[in-house]
Amino acid sequence: MIIGIVTVFVIVMIGLVVSDSSIEKTSEEPEVVVIGDVIMSTKSSRPGCEETDRCYIPSVFTIDSGNQVTWVNEDSAFHSVTSGFYGEPSDLFDSGHLDPYESFTFNFDEKGAYDYFCTLHPWMKGQVLVG
Repeated sequence: MIIGIVTVFVIVMIGLVVSDSSIEKTSEEPEVVVIGDVIMSTKSSRPGCEETDRCYIPSVFTIDSGNQVTWVNEDSAFHSVTSGFYGEPSDLFDSGHLDPYESFTFNFDEKGAYDYFCTLHPWMKGQVLVG
């Protein structure tokens, strides 16, 4: 009789564990989705995206002065958006290292061509044209 009770207890416990693990748990906080003007694409942390011009998408972005650009890191690696060229930053803007799905926004007030790059991946570069 004790073996029967222990067996039933074990079966009930296994059922509770299995049913609890199949319940989808949701976060209390809603997920914020940022729509970017420029995307750091998947696998852009690997050399080769520059060959197909797909490191920053689009690699050249045109806006009117007084507008802003938002970059979103959709890769699984860290990236940055830093003004200037690799080895020669211009210190106008720097996102710092962006985690996957983090974003960075900068407002462009003056007309001109603004080059930028990723400090971690020297093949990644882009340009904002402000008219």
